[in-house]
Amino acid sequence: MSVWVYRRVWDPWNLKVMIPGCVVGVGMAWLLAAYVSHGAIRLVVGLIALGFVGYAFFRHMLPGEPPRPRAWHGVFWGGLSGFTTTLIQIGAPPYYAFVLPQRLEKMIYVGTTVMFFAAANTMKVVPYFALGQFSTAGLATSFALFPLAIACNFLGIYLVRVTPEAMFYRITNVIVFVLGLELTRQGVMELMK
Repeated sequence: MSVWVYRRVWDPWNLKVMIPGCVVGVGMAWLLAAYVSHGAIRLVVGLIALGFVGYAFFRHMLPGEPPRPRAWHGVFWGGLSGFTTTLIQIGAPPYYAFVLPQRLEKMIYVGTTVMFFAAANTMKVVPYFALGQFSTAGLATSFALFPLAIACNFLGIYLVRVTPEAMFYRITNVIVFVLGLELTRQGVMELMK
């Protein structure tokens, strides 16, 4: 007989400090959606991603231990993540800026990320309806892609489990760097139009 043992796979402190900020960020995005430039937001988020990777790369050269994360930092980065994920569907770089330096165990990091963005995406439903962002065609596409999303999630879980933790964080930093370059490029191009 097998016994299922419950094991928390997310960090409750990070969620407790980031989700209230995310609520404010999603609300601000809803209020300001008609007034902000998506190009400017892409540029800022791209620069945040590049700044984070630069910090991660050069951190070992700085004296002393990295500072412990503070709750207000989590509220700030959670708010920025909620704002950007609502307006341009890219909330990860601000989230990374707060959570990645903590070097959580990889499964805890991934679980925390999933819980945070599940909450953020749920929060975005009401503003999206209010802004007229849902369409029958979009919902049909989402429904058609749902099986692929499930399969990709299982593949992702497998890959996280088999990847050594040091390599996991190196890969993550490379992905954040590439994402930062592309967002910066997109932001500059949009602002030049």
